[in-house]
Amino acid sequence: MPPVVVLDNGGSTIKVNTAHNTQPRLVPNAIIRGRSDRRNFIGDQIEQCTDFSSLYYRLPFERGYLTNWGVERPIWNRLFGSVLNIDPKDSGILITEPCFNLSNIQEAYDQVIFEDYEFASCYRTTAPQLCIYNDISSIFGDRPGSIPDCALVVDSGFSFTHIVPFWKGKPVRRAIRRINVGGKLLTNQLKETVSFRYYDMMEETHIINQVKEECCYVSLDVSKDLDTCRQPYHANTVVQEYVLPDYINTMRGHVRPKQGRQSSTSSEQILTMNNERFMIPEILMHPSDIGIQQAGIPEAITQSVSACDAELHGLLYANIILVGGNANIPGYRERIIQDLRTMAPSIYEIRIAKPPNPVEYAWHGGQNYVALSSKSDLQRTFVSRKEYLEYGSEICRRRFGQ
Repeated sequence: MPPVVVLDNGGSTIKVNTAHNTQPRLVPNAIIRGRSDRRNFIGDQIEQCTDFSSLYYRLPFERGYLTNWGVERPIWNRLFGSVLNIDPKDSGILITEPCFNLSNIQEAYDQVIFEDYEFASCYRTTAPQLCIYNDISSIFGDRPGSIPDCALVVDSGFSFTHIVPFWKGKPVRRAIRRINVGGKLLTNQLKETVSFRYYDMMEETHIINQVKEECCYVSLDVSKDLDTCRQPYHANTVVQEYVLPDYINTMRGHVRPKQGRQSSTSSEQILTMNNERFMIPEILMHPSDIGIQQAGIPEAITQSVSACDAELHGLLYANIILVGGNANIPGYRERIIQDLRTMAPSIYEIRIAKPPNPVEYAWHGGQNYVALSSKSDLQRTFVSRKEYLEYGSEICRRRFGQ
């Protein structure tokens, strides 16, 4: 087997490195045009940007699927060239795709990988599948190396939230559930809310994303927090003031301590975050709040478990793993535990674990799989370029279990 590149191709961020490395490189999966710089920043080139106001994003993913290869190719060109400095002809690639990926898009993956880049071999799978290749016992505090027969992965990323149950390392496809809520929707909803109540921030995706990451949390008691938001400023423990960057003196905004309110300068632009802090992430728990007629994450978990065989229910409830960028929102895990306890039968133990870095967890699973598998196991899993040229995408569908 040639050396393998592990590429978790997320809608917002690419996690990538060769399998002999233990940490991924994180690269924005976008071509971004700056207003003042008047140039395009491809992937990791965003580090060279000096003014993050009114950035224009071109994304290869649309509604969670890779449809714009005219954007993705330049990003991958930089990945394989400037970032990793590899020759695809002498490398294999393990790449992620969305759950329920369309067959014509899968064929496009295969064509680009084998015909355009001429990779020596390829294994295409989903991010939840890669998560299972990690030492799951370590995040639950169990005996090291003990691999559970069952696990349920909740992957809440940029475009979607997927609930994927596994039995003996294989997904139970009939029980997979998707919620059309991800980090992109939360950011867009926060942009609209802030623009309606305070400033016009509809063009400030970068700033609002930072506001979301620094200010938002998942409430454990929405009614109580709403009552707190109605209190006067000095008694309101929810409200925060976010100082917006001016890209002259400050390049990143920050939350101002309450005691610093009197020392603010007239040049500072302040964004007051009150109930927006928890009502935006609340969409993950109740999508119907904004008209999306789908179950929230806790209810979708119960639906997924119920669709599996009855003898698996207890094992699935006891091995729930939270991954994806939204798992980093404070209170996310605690709220799911709280709500799930009221929905699941009381005879079942609820155990929910969040790895130290939920964004990179799938990549580490892929790296573990390549590093720990024998050469013969990898050859049975990967499709070689020779096989692809002989049999086409049909062999990829058969080999990857699709």
